[in-house]
Amino acid sequence: MTFFVFLLACAAAATTGVMFKPGAWYESLNKPSFTPPNWAFPVAWTIIYLLLAWAGYRLSLIPGSQTVLALWAAQIALNTLWTPVFFGAHQVLAALMILLVLWLVVAAMVVLALQLDVVTGLILFPYLAWLCVAAALNFSILMKNRT
Repeated sequence: MTFFVFLLACAAAATTGVMFKPGAWYESLNKPSFTPPNWAFPVAWTIIYLLLAWAGYRLSLIPGSQTVLALWAAQIALNTLWTPVFFGAHQVLAALMILLVLWLVVAAMVVLALQLDVVTGLILFPYLAWLCVAAALNFSILMKNRT
């Protein structure tokens, strides 16, 4: 049952991608050469959200995991916030600031999760790696589209 609570939280975060689609504005941006193809984003996020739910579930079973679970809650809130700020409000700098805080929260979550359970910590690494790509992409878009 607990797995489905984490999965539901991830699904709620994912709905922002349905509500705030990239659209013409995103297509018109000058993007870096390392920009993943459009089909890669939903594939990557589906995998990441499933891994996040699994990691949250595993953490919920470990005594003393309250701090990591609080970080899990913080990251899903920040994750949910980024899409409407970037794609909805077109606030690239504000989205980058959110992403930097998100990266710090996820990095701390990975470190603490590794201390509690190595497998759970490793489950979170793809998320952190994708956030590195996302931050580089967000930063590059900011730099290439200054007006």
